[in-house]
Amino acid sequence: MRYWVYALYSERYDKIYVGESSDVEDRFISHNEKATKGWTIHYRPWKILYTEECAGRSDARKREKQLKSGAGREFLRSLLGKKDQEGG
Repeated sequence: MRYWVYALYSERYDKIYVGESSDVEDRFISHNEKATKGWTIHYRPWKILYTEECAGRSDARKREKQLKSGAGREFLRSLLGKKDQEGG
């Protein structure tokens, strides 16, 4: 089964959220529309900033952890051309 690591960006609040899923499209819809609780509902709307296919779930989780690190956040912010700020 394919797994993905993804980063979402809330332009309105300048927040980045990093997660992993086997169905990134459904997770994106969930973050923007379906979910009724959780951190991401407070910072809608979200845009997909980054996606990366991984070999399996454990690889996706490792990459998610990397992207949540300081260097990972710096990489994601570089895609926006902005410095790191707090996020999920």
